[in-house]
Amino acid sequence: MDNFAGPVCVTGASGYIGAWVVKLLLERGATVRATVRKPDDASKVGFLHKLAQGLPGTLELKKADLTDKGSFHEAVAGCEVVFHTASPFVVRQSKDPQRDLIEPAVQGTHNVLDAVDAAPSVRRVVLTSSIAAVYGDTIDVGGKVLNEDGWNTTSTLTNGAYQLSKTLAERAGWERAGAQSRWSLVAINPGFVLGPALDPKASGESVTFMKSMIDGTFAVGMPAATIAVVDVREAALAHLEAALRSDAEGRHILAEAPYQFLQLARFAAAAAGPGFKVPVRNVPKLVLYLVGPIVGGLSWDYISRNVGFTFSLDNSKSRAKLGIAYRPMPQTITDHVKQLIADGVVVARNAA
Repeated sequence: MDNFAGPVCVTGASGYIGAWVVKLLLERGATVRATVRKPDDASKVGFLHKLAQGLPGTLELKKADLTDKGSFHEAVAGCEVVFHTASPFVVRQSKDPQRDLIEPAVQGTHNVLDAVDAAPSVRRVVLTSSIAAVYGDTIDVGGKVLNEDGWNTTSTLTNGAYQLSKTLAERAGWERAGAQSRWSLVAINPGFVLGPALDPKASGESVTFMKSMIDGTFAVGMPAATIAVVDVREAALAHLEAALRSDAEGRHILAEAPYQFLQLARFAAAAAGPGFKVPVRNVPKLVLYLVGPIVGGLSWDYISRNVGFTFSLDNSKSRAKLGIAYRPMPQTITDHVKQLIADGVVVARNAA
């Protein structure tokens, strides 16, 4: 299938990935029912209306909330595909992770799939999961190559609540998909997502991370930890391909490659140029135990299970089955950093 015949629904449409999914769909002429919590709040959704201008598709904003049972039915009714991108993303430990992360992620998945089950028109659901559902901490990888067969079995409410929320939500999706045969489920498992945001007011974890790379937050240095990283534009494209390709199935790791934080900082430094305070060294692990929880919000569990460990991954399924061609990470970082500077999110010291 080359395009969408009927309406499609995108949950979490004002989010970092969701907005890019909406944009790509509108460029292809799709009718997009985009769910947001406050469709009348111009400060939250005005950028969606703006990006829809001049594109061949049609944008319809629908009110829905992950924790409101039944709130997705109107948006999903009559759609052929549902892209479920909505889920809370908070890296720092929450005071109540069950309430803030687990319940919205898991109950939200059930609420969306309740609407799917009630809509005979739906043929496929594309679920935004995470590589966090594949593994918990780097130490867990144990020298193996990460692929789609892995499942996170170690994250807990006190160590990796976000990772746990994504794992439980994806497992709930597969359980629901297996209980029926009318619609199929395809999961996208992105690494840490970077790249330019469509919302100039975006303030999520990815924007905060990239901002901290050049504003002096990590001037003392970075933890010697490794993360898998992907461009938001590839992550969004993978969602469309997962919906359009009839033979798409299962899970798909979306990551250009794993990188150490310091490597990403060096890419950011090259993109930002002079006048920005970018980290140039790793912080010794023993020092991190002292300052990490205070300066970077790094728990002792995170430090002990991730700092000093590396891993590799296999992204061949996303390349072969979804046709994803990854742009080099330095380009992703450059585009992201230059956007932050252009939007005034970060200002050079000599320009302040």
